[in-house]
This record gives sequence, C-alpha cells and structure tokens, in this order.
Amino acid sequence: MAAHWKQTHKNMMLFSGRAHPELGEEVAKALGIELTPTTARDFANGEIFVRFEESVRGSDCYVLQSHTQPLNKWLMEQLIMIDALKRGSARTITAILPFYPYARQDKKHRGREPISARLVADLLRTAGADRIVSVDLHTDQIQGFFDGPVDHMHAMPILTDYISSKYSLDDLCVVSPDAGRVKTAEKWANTLGDAPMAFVHKTRSLDVANQVVANRVVGDVEGKDCILIDDMIDTGGTISGAVGILKEAGARSVVIACTHGVFSDPARERLSQCGAEEVITTDTLPQSTEAWSNLTVLSIAPLLAQTINEIFENGSVTHLFEGQA
Repeated sequence: MAAHWKQTHKNMMLFSGRAHPELGEEVAKALGIELTPTTARDFANGEIFVRFEESVRGSDCYVLQSHTQPLNKWLMEQLIMIDALKRGSARTITAILPFYPYARQDKKHRGREPISARLVADLLRTAGADRIVSVDLHTDQIQGFFDGPVDHMHAMPILTDYISSKYSLDDLCVVSPDAGRVKTAEKWANTLGDAPMAFVHKTRSLDVANQVVANRVVGDVEGKDCILIDDMIDTGGTISGAVGILKEAGARSVVIACTHGVFSDPARERLSQCGAEEVITTDTLPQSTEAWSNLTVLSIAPLLAQTINEIFENGSVTHLFEGQA
C-alpha cells in the first residue's frame, strides 16, 4: 500500500526581542502576520530565559532585536533566542539587527585591541543564525565577518524621500561629517537632484572615546541649506560641532539626518540646542520625541518587512535599493 505523505508548506515565523517591541509589532503588521508568542524573563542574577509558545519545527524564523541600551543584555537575549530556535528544529534562522552592535570596532587601530564586530558575527553564527539582515553598517567590511549571507539594507531612500517632500532642492548642499563619508554623501547628492557637496575636516582622539574635533568646511556652503548626514549619532559632539562650523561658513540652515540615533547623553541636549533646523533619524533604535521639538523619527519597519518577504520568497533583496548600493 503506497504511503501518503503530508504535503509541507513553507512557514514564516517572526520573533521580537524585548528591546524594541513596537518595531516588532510594526514589522509583523506590514507582513500581515502575528509575532510568535514568546516568554522572556530575567532571573535574579541577570540571566535571561526564553521559551517560544508555538512549535518552530521546519519553519523559516526571523529574529528581530534592536541593540539599544543595555546593549550587552539585548545581544545576549538575541543569541539565546537563536539558540532556542536551533534546538527547536527551525528550518532556517535569520538574525535581524537593524543596528549592528559593536560596529565601530571593526578593525584594530593599535596593537592589543579586539575586533569586536567580528566577534559578534561569530557569536551569531555559533548560536545558530544562518543569515544576517542589518541596516547601514558602519563599514561595508562587516559583511565579510559573518560566514553566511548578509543582507545589507540602506535607509537612504527613506530619509531622502522625506527631505525631498519637505525641503526645496534648489539651494541644497549635502555635507559629510568627515572625509570617510564622502562616498555616501555622493549617493545622497545624486538622489537629491545632483546637489553640491562639502565635508567637514575633523580629527579624532585615539585615547578618548567619542572625542572628535571639527576643524573647517571643505566646499562652498555659503547661502546653502545643508543636509548634514551620518550613519549613526552617539553623543552628538561631532555633529553639533559641525553645525556650528557650517553656520560660521555661511550656511543658511542645517538639517541633520542619520540612520541610527544612538543619542547617548548628552546628545539630546546638544542636538536640540546646536542650531539645526531638524534632526531626522529612523527607529532602528527606540526613540522618544518627548522634550525634543526638532526630532523627526521615520519608520524602518516597511524596509525590514520587504526584506523579510523577499528572503522568504527567494526573491531579490537587491532590487529594494537598486541604484543605491
């Protein structure tokens, strides 16, 4: 008698860590699915326990975590979630890290220093991740740290669409905060109607974290509405200093735009008082506009949902940012 095997279908499951549940809910809504119910709690000594309330066997699983403060806790939680999925016989596991933790430690500046961005990739692979999705990595080389596919997404279209809809492109000038971001600034300038470019020359301290000195503007910004761009803003010292330098060089106005608003203290104070017309960021990290009148937060959820869908359907992730990469 011939055996009748049950026909199997691919099954997408989305999981969200506790760091930024609102983003998880937005991504799930955009995908038209529900977040998988998850029990997660901390033991008295700080250890994390995770258990999924539904079977994950044979499913394509997507684990979303936003690496905000306390960063190390949320990184560990994501690793534990991935391990639980691996031991639950998930078919594939994709780790979604909108903001890649330790991204600035991507190379050795001096002897006896770690390459922590590589360590994070190794931890994700060891835990059981088959694939990584991230947005605007600090440097492209991080893609090579993970032994598997890495989908490096770009938030620039989200930011430039907003800027184009709100500001006149006639006297716009795209400004890079340093020489290392000039290539990115070129892409922005091309998208914003072949706008002129400039960059701020700066020096960085090797001994003091987050200490950078902005020196002068290279390029003509006089009478221009400047869009000052960066991939991430942490304490805001560099960017707020650059706003002052641009104003001194004759800029008519300055708008700050970044993908990742880390905004460690005293960033809010600095950026709200530096003279920028507006600070634009995305919600790769949880944000609050309370007591910060010139902060605008754009949703990254549609981009993440589109990316997940393309991976699940074996489609093309590249077409989501064709011409932007």
